[in-house]
Amino acid sequence: MSVKSCSIKRKGCLRESIGRKSGTRLSILLVLLILVSVTKVAAQSERPNIILIYADDLGIGLLGHEGQKIISTPNIDQLARDGIRFQRSYANMLCAPARASLITGLHDAHADPFPISNAGAYVRAEESTLSAIEKSVNEKLPEVSKDQVFMGQVAQGMGYKTAQFGKLEWGFSTTHQQLVRHGWDYYLGYLDHGRAHGFYPPFLFENGKMVHYDGNTLLNAGKSIEPETEASYKERWDKNGKETYSQDIFMQGLLGFIESNKENPFFIYFPTQLPHGPVSIPEIHPDFANNDRLSSIEKEYASMVKMLDDNVGQIVEKLRELNLEENTLVIFTSDNGHEIYYSKEGRIEKPYTNIQTGERFDDHTNKYYSELAGDVFDGNGGQAGMKRSNLEGGIRVPLIIKWPEKIGKGAVSQRLTANYDLLPTIAEITGYSKPFESDGLSFYNELVGEGKEDFQHDFVVYSSFTGPTLITQDGWKLRTILSKNVFELFFLPEDLKEENDLSALHPDKLAALKTALLEACDGDYQNGLYSTRTSQIKLN
Repeated sequence: MSVKSCSIKRKGCLRESIGRKSGTRLSILLVLLILVSVTKVAAQSERPNIILIYADDLGIGLLGHEGQKIISTPNIDQLARDGIRFQRSYANMLCAPARASLITGLHDAHADPFPISNAGAYVRAEESTLSAIEKSVNEKLPEVSKDQVFMGQVAQGMGYKTAQFGKLEWGFSTTHQQLVRHGWDYYLGYLDHGRAHGFYPPFLFENGKMVHYDGNTLLNAGKSIEPETEASYKERWDKNGKETYSQDIFMQGLLGFIESNKENPFFIYFPTQLPHGPVSIPEIHPDFANNDRLSSIEKEYASMVKMLDDNVGQIVEKLRELNLEENTLVIFTSDNGHEIYYSKEGRIEKPYTNIQTGERFDDHTNKYYSELAGDVFDGNGGQAGMKRSNLEGGIRVPLIIKWPEKIGKGAVSQRLTANYDLLPTIAEITGYSKPFESDGLSFYNELVGEGKEDFQHDFVVYSSFTGPTLITQDGWKLRTILSKNVFELFFLPEDLKEENDLSALHPDKLAALKTALLEACDGDYQNGLYSTRTSQIKLN
């Protein structure tokens, strides 16, 4: 069953899609039937625990089951073998809008932008200044509507103990007040995007309180330097003031939370820093120590990906140890496409440059491809573009879900899926039945394979620095470069690398998709131009 993607923010209730300017409005009877079905789902078995692992800048090509040749990812690959893997999963081209879309269930090309603050609010925070900093951030952000529903709030409302560990989940600086509003009973991590680029924090935040790590003494949390040079190598491996690695802190807290809540249904959101750079790792993984194919910084980056995979294995092992594995839903996905944090002159360089011609990529007539840029890992899996781009390499992401009690092993789905689908899906799984605004559609039936058909998007939409993009259920893609008044048309089933613009050959299809995209952007393509629509809030 196909339902148009939204053209305006709409009242959503789990798998329904209503309140558009045009398109099919589901009947009240159908909505009631959905609510009855949801209640039945929640009543049929004990509610599952849910763990959402949100990797940072993890390109789809870095995973073994997607073809990665250098870095082995056995634990993530095992998730795919034990559950379902979505091959047409999309997210935003950048971390902040991706997190906002994830926890609100809304896409990022609406006329009303996400109220995203600037980074840096907590760089020099102390206990004595913390309340003033939070007050400043909160005053510069609009009040959240009482009708707004967030992902953590959905689970919390159904009796789950909720927790977040790791990188902040909203904007570039957030506050205790916001995290509580978003539905987290407990959190431990950064509240500032800028500081989250360092892996040795002198302090983190736990439920509104500063937690200090005495061996970490660097104000910038040990953020390293790019690109790779002799000086940056020395700086990375100078361990003065770098005693406790942040990912170890988060894993200890997360595993402890599972242990202490083993008798209760819990929902854990784990937005990791890994493998976002700048590169930082306590030690080189043995898999890469003697790999002559890799430079030193490439070995370090590969070790960050490897640590993330090890962490996934540790989480699954903890569930197994506590006899929680069968009825725990483990979701693994990423916020956006691949990014290079291991640039080095003469190898792979930033700004991204064609190593054969010396020409900079423009993601239009000269698109980025790994083999042309010199990326030894092929992190975007052979696709065009990278993070920050509306090409496939920037927005197509891994999505793997394991739930042994309900999901068969080794399933592969071709359902067109957006990161903003996760909130309504989790709402259906937990039995949350109150109406809420969402651009997403639940894919619960796709998970459990009960033969019932989910409502599906006709298309999904995302913003970017060049303009919005639209991908249809049957594989057509419209991407924009608004500064050049360019509208490119691709048919992805035959052209995943986006090499052949078909706009001149299919003018009717181009016109139809431009109309649909304009409607999805609330009547103005500029709403999907991220660089002009983001709230610019200066934090004093």
